[in-house]
Amino acid sequence: MEKPDNNKLLYYINKWAHLSKEDESVIKSAFEPVFIKKKQDLLVSGQVCDFLYFITQGCLRSFYIDSKGVEHVYQIRMDNNWIGDIDSYFTRLPSKYNIEALEDSNLLRIPVGRLEQLLVEIPGLERYFRILFQKAYINALNRLNATMWETAMDRYNEMLKEHPEIFQRVSLVHLASYLGITPESLSRIRKQK
Repeated sequence: MEKPDNNKLLYYINKWAHLSKEDESVIKSAFEPVFIKKKQDLLVSGQVCDFLYFITQGCLRSFYIDSKGVEHVYQIRMDNNWIGDIDSYFTRLPSKYNIEALEDSNLLRIPVGRLEQLLVEIPGLERYFRILFQKAYINALNRLNATMWETAMDRYNEMLKEHPEIFQRVSLVHLASYLGITPESLSRIRKQK
């Protein structure tokens, strides 16, 4: 697997904020490259999430295990996306979530203290994260609304439209959990298509 590419991170930051070459250099040096093998844990429930991760290549999921031992997939993130437990990361409280690699993955990580420094030093980066967090909040609301008011078929179709590659990279068991349905229901939906 290739080495994590800081240029991908800079490309996505520059989509929403203008960075000088000096800013880019500071950002590059602040992120540490990490490689994680498939099925390896990045975070275990009960740990504090010390890092925010940018996925340069790979696929990960965050999930919660309820009192009956049932897994509930909260996030599935692939190339050029962020993953972490934002609540634990900023509050420094233990996470309720686990994060696991679904593929061998290259990541760039940054600790909370260093990110806070960069947000003060580089206004463009603060703008980027403000927009990123706004989009994440809106996506979370949309997902909650979809779970409450849309049919499983509608949620499946939306996922297929937004992320068609996810069906080649993620098991149907994890996708069903993410969609809030059983694997059997997901199989029936796929057969109807």
